[in-house]
Amino acid sequence: MADLRPSLEAILMVADQALDKVTLASAVGHPVDAVEEALTDLAREYDEQRRGFELRAVAGGWRFYTRDDYAGVVETFVLEGQQARLTQAALETLAVVAYKQPISRARVSAVRGVNVDGVMRTLLTRGLVEEAGQDHETGANLYRTTAYFLERIGISSLDELPDLAPYLPDMDDLEDELVAMSSSTPEPPAEPDPGPVPEPDAEPDAEPAHGHPAPHSGDGTEPDAGTEIG
Repeated sequence: MADLRPSLEAILMVADQALDKVTLASAVGHPVDAVEEALTDLAREYDEQRRGFELRAVAGGWRFYTRDDYAGVVETFVLEGQQARLTQAALETLAVVAYKQPISRARVSAVRGVNVDGVMRTLLTRGLVEEAGQDHETGANLYRTTAYFLERIGISSLDELPDLAPYLPDMDDLEDELVAMSSSTPEPPAEPDPGPVPEPDAEPDAEPAHGHPAPHSGDGTEPDAGTEIG
């Protein structure tokens, strides 16, 4: 059997929820009574030494917590580098995803009237949205909000969102706009009027002096028509 107290500390250090004494006893291979006594001793020892953490008995189990006295220090550390707020563009994009999910980037762009690729990457990085499969018609990736999004805004389900959906356009109303966005190409510039063409002094295929061909005769190269912009 492993040493009891260090074993309990190691397990509790990686636990993401409170663990009851029976679960801990099974993990460390010690009797339940011995485990309960060790947990109580550890909690008392941490309090006496004024450690930065404490061991609490909560919800029928035991778990490590940071000590309340150092909440300010922990808050500063956790929030450092995380103070940057979402921009207005990101908030608007997140709202569209929340109310119209699952939704593709193209449809979010159609709702907002701007390209949202960069903003969507930010929301994905922040863990506020995630991929939700593909559209069976277009093959485009679909996106939805995450559980972290619900946690951050303080609700337990999307049903608790304020009733704002009626103010967003329906997807059917955007189809024409999406088609136009994907098929539009710039109009080619009008060719300038060359003006009157002077009468040639000789036939078009006549050769000039010295037996050289006319400068514009023979096979030429067609000028570049430009690149189509999709």
